[in-house]
Amino acid sequence: MLNNLLIKNYALIDDINVSFTRGFSCITGETGAGKSILLGGLSLVLGKRADLSSLRNEEKKCIVEAEFEIEKYNLKTLFEENDLDYEPKTIIRREILPSGKSRAFINDTPVTLGILSRLGDRLIDVHSQHQTLRLTENDFQLKVIDALADNKKIVSEYSDKLRDYQNTSKELEQLLEFQKNAIKEHDYNNFLLQELEAAPLETGIQEKLEEQYEQLSNVETILEQLSKGHQLLNDEQVGVINLLLELKQVSGKLSSFGNQFGKLDERIQSIYLEIDDLGSELESYLEQVEANPKLLEETSAKLQLLYDLQKKHGAQDVTELLVIKSELDQKVSATENLDASIAEKEAQLEVKKEALVQISDTLGKRRLKVLPELKQQLEKSLASLGMPSATFKLEIQDSQNFKVNGKNDLVFLFSANAGTDFGDLKKVASGGELSRIMLSIKAVLAQYENLPTIMFDEIDTGVSGEISNKMGDIMQGMSKTMQVFSITHLPQVASKGDHHFKVYKTEENGTTRTQMKKLNLDDRVVELAEMLGGKDLTDSAMAHARQLLN
Repeated sequence: MLNNLLIKNYALIDDINVSFTRGFSCITGETGAGKSILLGGLSLVLGKRADLSSLRNEEKKCIVEAEFEIEKYNLKTLFEENDLDYEPKTIIRREILPSGKSRAFINDTPVTLGILSRLGDRLIDVHSQHQTLRLTENDFQLKVIDALADNKKIVSEYSDKLRDYQNTSKELEQLLEFQKNAIKEHDYNNFLLQELEAAPLETGIQEKLEEQYEQLSNVETILEQLSKGHQLLNDEQVGVINLLLELKQVSGKLSSFGNQFGKLDERIQSIYLEIDDLGSELESYLEQVEANPKLLEETSAKLQLLYDLQKKHGAQDVTELLVIKSELDQKVSATENLDASIAEKEAQLEVKKEALVQISDTLGKRRLKVLPELKQQLEKSLASLGMPSATFKLEIQDSQNFKVNGKNDLVFLFSANAGTDFGDLKKVASGGELSRIMLSIKAVLAQYENLPTIMFDEIDTGVSGEISNKMGDIMQGMSKTMQVFSITHLPQVASKGDHHFKVYKTEENGTTRTQMKKLNLDDRVVELAEMLGGKDLTDSAMAHARQLLN
């Protein structure tokens, strides 16, 4: 339930902070006092969009904060899914900055408007003229029937199966669409794949070929330098190896004269061995390196093929060519196995369709079973609301398509007067009649669902005193199991409230402000008397007001 509402710097509201309790609360006030402004502020914490014009003082931010008691609403899963701290008493805050930006918080954690709206829908049901129009929509009507039939679990299971069916159907459509273009593309993709398969594609091959090409194309220079190096090492007169050999002999003779000379000898011996090994390696290279025009031509051709393929496919290197080759291989394989894939997907879809049909049939039977009960309860309620001849014609029919809530079409026809034909609600029911029907439906739903706090916004507009008295009784009855608010102009409804709040305007220094206060018993008598007879209070109006409260 809604425990507290704080609104600052919103429209005509400077600062309102009001607490609420359980039961039936009525909100009254003169036309233009700001009751709609109060609802507008509340709608901000329920996730509705806002704009800069909402700010009373455009240099300050607007703050709307509401505290809700949510233990009975089974909302822990919603909090866990959105990584929010769950608190039995949850605080929602909405801020509109002077820049026009909006921020929302749930228990001080920043959230998106989408998350705020999802939570708001579970906390307060604001019943306005717009929602009354929803009464004429088939999905809302089915929702009412599902509440009576206790179909929540089955509808959820149906939704999961429908989502799975739709995903499989989409996959089949994609396969069929792919098949249309696959035949033309298959030959071309296969040609590209064979071209890549014929190329020497492996990681590092390009670098290896480029190195080989560089050596083969410069073989004379390599031989010349290898020969020169070999001569520098092995020349009989000035060769490095012969000179090192003499140095090795000298260090060998010195080694016996002390430890330091022994270490010097070891180092010279090591250098000699390394240089001697280099000489052998140079000699080996000299024997191996030779001009090979044929190999040079083959290497050049392979490299050119790689370069051409990279240019053709827009690839930077062989690694990217390998990726493209893998993708082409998948496309070619997919095309070649397409018929089998389509047949398999069609079989899967048929199985899922059959499961959907079965659960849809179960839903239809359960809905059909509760139609007489809903019809009886609605007609009984409307009779007490001054519509004794109101009757409904309710039927469940099978639909050709799977819908979001089943495979049923609902016939929900209405006749307000005896002897008149049945017709669609939106065509044959007046605004006042729709309001009474919606109130009756909400009262029925309250018996079967754990409804959130409900706020009726002038649902009694256009009805007579006696009928409004009955509407007040219904709202009062609903408040036994839930928190109910009614914004009303009728004293008959306002007198039914366990709590009474007044919205009013004040003027100070040329500035108009909307205020709100909770009325005590004496204040309620005065307020009801003014609603009955105007500002000029009479003894009869005061007496009537006391009578209504009693």
